[in-house]
Amino acid sequence: MRTFTAYVEWDPETKLHAGIVSGIPGAHTQGATLDELRENLKEVLELCLGEE
Repeated sequence: MRTFTAYVEWDPETKLHAGIVSGIPGAHTQGATLDELRENLKEVLELCLGEE
């Protein structure tokens, strides 16, 4: 299992958490909760890295 670091911020305008994994093009997403954001980041990383 690989470990990645995500940068997370809260957007008060959209009321969503936004996350990005630097160094991996396209690895960014958002979620209404931190748990949702974590799952979305996991999914986008799998897509970006071609893993399943």
